[in-house]
Amino acid sequence: MRLARAAPLLVRTAATAATADPAAALKAGDALRARPRRFTEDDVAAYAAVSGDRNPVHLDDAFARGTGGFQRGRVVHGMLVASLFPALIASHFPGAVYASQSLKFAAPVYVGDEVVAQVQALHIKAAGARHIVKFATKCFMADEETLAIDGQAMAFLPTLQLSTEAME
Repeated sequence: MRLARAAPLLVRTAATAATADPAAALKAGDALRARPRRFTEDDVAAYAAVSGDRNPVHLDDAFARGTGGFQRGRVVHGMLVASLFPALIASHFPGAVYASQSLKFAAPVYVGDEVVAQVQALHIKAAGARHIVKFATKCFMADEETLAIDGQAMAFLPTLQLSTEAME
């Protein structure tokens, strides 16, 4: 799958393209894409401090290259990269509650790499006043062809209406 750099945050599939109004309600098949994000040394250091994950593959370039086997040096914590998924969902649906996430780390994200996170609604079920949405979650490298993270998430959304603030 190739992602366009200047693509809108809401991507409609062919099945839902007839209602391509970005203010429309989320439908199964719709994908939400974040703007590209570059993780810096400061991001990795802050995450290590907050999480307590001080694995040297994240903090020591020589260790990451040698013992870690990461040819380009230090790698970003996988969970830091994966944090883009709940942030993306909550930015479009304020009040969303993340219920579960499965992840497969397919390729390392190195400090300084740019990535693009995307979530796609697979299934939507009404649950009282809320909606349970199953999402496919993917994070691509800047080349837009290399998959860094693949998975699925479940979230409770207070509404299917996309926040207009997230569209700006």
